[in-house]
Amino acid sequence: MNYRQLFLQHIAQTSNAPIGLEMQRAHGIYLFDVYGKEYIDGISGFSVANIGHSHPKVVSAVQQQVSEYMHLIVYGEFIQQPQVAYAKLLTDHLPTTLNCVYFTNSGAEATEGAMKLAKRITGRTKILAFQNAYHGSTQGALSIMGSEYWRNAYRPLLPEVYHLEYGSEAAIEAIDNQTACVVVEMVQAEAGIVSPAKEWLQALRAKCTEMGVMLIADEIQSGFGRTGTLWAFEQMNIVPDILLLGKALGGGMPLGAFIATREYMHLLTHNPVLGHITTFGGHPVSCAAGKAAFEVLLDQNFTQAVKEKEIYLKNYLQHPAIKSIRSAGLWMAVEFDSFETNQKVIHQCIQHGLITDWFLFRPQAMRIAPPLCIQKRELKKIAGIVMQSIIDTGVE
Repeated sequence: MNYRQLFLQHIAQTSNAPIGLEMQRAHGIYLFDVYGKEYIDGISGFSVANIGHSHPKVVSAVQQQVSEYMHLIVYGEFIQQPQVAYAKLLTDHLPTTLNCVYFTNSGAEATEGAMKLAKRITGRTKILAFQNAYHGSTQGALSIMGSEYWRNAYRPLLPEVYHLEYGSEAAIEAIDNQTACVVVEMVQAEAGIVSPAKEWLQALRAKCTEMGVMLIADEIQSGFGRTGTLWAFEQMNIVPDILLLGKALGGGMPLGAFIATREYMHLLTHNPVLGHITTFGGHPVSCAAGKAAFEVLLDQNFTQAVKEKEIYLKNYLQHPAIKSIRSAGLWMAVEFDSFETNQKVIHQCIQHGLITDWFLFRPQAMRIAPPLCIQKRELKKIAGIVMQSIIDTGVE
């Protein structure tokens, strides 16, 4: 059977040039195609596989849960032990005000739920977001995406959404008593790993508190140790009112969540009843997988070594063609002079057995975000492939 032909014919495409590798299995930091070729997953499935692929404890948890039950009923009606146990574990590792979890299917759905919750809490409708922000691709999440190029084809979108400059004083001044929420990434992902000043986020937090505005922190990509602490907001010395999680949350299974106080979440139970509902959100198999993956992350202390590995990898990524490197832990944007140059290097990296990609709002930058379990010798190998790929493409 020609799966490539069937893939192009029957699977809805999102670009004219999909990577198109036919994979057979994945283990640890490696992917293997149907021809047996080995690839380093240099982007962790876009920050999903933080502990690597097919960890035996995650596989075992999935198998055990599948043998007991899968879908039973619409979310929130039955007591399902995988959901309860995972929510308890998550909140044990969060500030006390983030003590109630609403599980969704994805990060984008978490964004949708959080925006609804903020409107319900405040009784307001104005939403502030940021230029070059990415929070998902559904209609509501798209409305707060920080790029008109991606939004324009789908208008009309949500009204009363305002996009401000990330890290600017004007953004703080724009928060007023008509604002329901400010949605902000602790590190802007698709802008090419852009970190704000700690003092700016603290000022943002203070102004939201002063005006009774919900501060929604998007840690869908930055969470679960990616930046060197479990949650990036810890490094900023702030606590959001609502936290968004996804990507690594499910340990490789589809799962998202928005997290707030129980008092806030209870508002979704009345006026109207069933104020936010989902059929498959918090699927028991996904929750079992996610809990197992989170336990591995905690037990193996992968987060503790992230900063050291960040410095180690950057030291080997040295070439005149690299214009800059921005990083937040094991999450890097390696910038070239153009998208065309970046694409050539990316394609050559794939030929040499390294999976990498680019950023939506900074296409001239290469994404490097390997699983946190990666060893230094493997980081050195990644750097070597990037260097060789630059040489192969003749970039100067």
